[in-house]
Amino acid sequence: MSAVEANFDGLVGPTHNYSGLSFGNVASERNQAVPSNPREAALQGLAKMKALHDLGMTQGVLAPQERPDIHTLRRLGFGGTDEQVLAAVAKQAPYLLNACCSASSMWTANAATVSPSADAADGKVHFTPANLTNKFHRSIEHETTGRILQATFADKQHFSHHQALPGAEHFGDEGAANHTRFCREYGDAGVEFFVFGRYAFDASKPEPKKYPARHTFEASQAVARMHKLDDSRVVYAQQHPDVIDQGVFHNDVIAVGNRDLMFCHENAFLNQSEVIADLTQAFAGDFKVIEVPVDEVSVADAVNSYLFNSQLLALPGGNTALVIPEECQKTPAVWNYLQKLVTEGRGIDELKVFDLKQSMSNGGGPACLRLRVVLTEQEKAAVNQSTLMSDALYSSLTGWVEKHYRDRLAEADLADPQLLRESRTALDELTQILNLGSVYPFQL
Repeated sequence: MSAVEANFDGLVGPTHNYSGLSFGNVASERNQAVPSNPREAALQGLAKMKALHDLGMTQGVLAPQERPDIHTLRRLGFGGTDEQVLAAVAKQAPYLLNACCSASSMWTANAATVSPSADAADGKVHFTPANLTNKFHRSIEHETTGRILQATFADKQHFSHHQALPGAEHFGDEGAANHTRFCREYGDAGVEFFVFGRYAFDASKPEPKKYPARHTFEASQAVARMHKLDDSRVVYAQQHPDVIDQGVFHNDVIAVGNRDLMFCHENAFLNQSEVIADLTQAFAGDFKVIEVPVDEVSVADAVNSYLFNSQLLALPGGNTALVIPEECQKTPAVWNYLQKLVTEGRGIDELKVFDLKQSMSNGGGPACLRLRVVLTEQEKAAVNQSTLMSDALYSSLTGWVEKHYRDRLAEADLADPQLLRESRTALDELTQILNLGSVYPFQL
């Protein structure tokens, strides 16, 4: 059946800031307390969405979370008016205020795991919001994420929505940042590739020593069961513990795939030759892998440039493009490798470079910003059409950002009650632009 792969990018929220909340994410820790520019961040993300739309790709938009998250702060014992809640938490527990103001939902690769209808036994597209248990500021996202996904993919005839996995470390789930689907054509049954950092119920297995392994094998198994996948077309692989300890907090920082091609570092996976053999067997041959040698691109250069946190796209004209951040150009070893790769014609035909400095400074490149959803023609028609990128939507959203977003935000601004009012006003207007209905706690 004919199908396309849509990219649904997350809009950067009005409270985009650098609080250094993500231990194990080198860029996030390095830029802690640096003032941010929410307006520029949102416009940079929108520019990437519009550029992909102009290339003929199916491009969608996912709304951000409500921040500051007053609902969660009330659950933690802060009371009174919203203004009193903000004042109390800023005085008593500023670290909680930082967490409840994070705009990390912009990285929608962590929003959910998605399986297309061609892979599921019931012929539906399946969505499971990620519980993101390893980081408090992300663990509070999944309920609103679920409502946004249901408002975007509402037709129960085509779409099946699941609850997030239990919020315990044994089932830590980081969503599509640790999941890739391979196929020949998007409408064909594919091979779903789940990557994890550790085994939760087997302490004898290897795991990283410095940084946390956020995603478990058991979580991957549970999602595969819920999505009704064929066991023979599912491959599980463990991230190499050593690269997690070098800042590779998700698989999409060290590997990316699309259709019949995987582009990865040679140190991406534990027992990598076995992983590639398993993928090739499940794919029934003709599976292509580009392994980047460590003597050409170090893990440190891959992390700093986000070479693998890229989008690997099958363009309408037939070329395969790699969407990368400007940082790849500025890292000599990475840029030299990419130039050679394209010249040699090994599977990647062209490079698309984007300025995503605001996102990159907080630890997220092009791949972090999007959730991939394979859709047949009928399923695409059933999507909330107000969320699909067009010239008109781009114009509306850029105008919305210019109207509502600040161009500078420091940690001290997070307790400002006016920021809360600005954010709620903006989000309320956004739900009308995207025709989402009431998805935020303040609307409910």
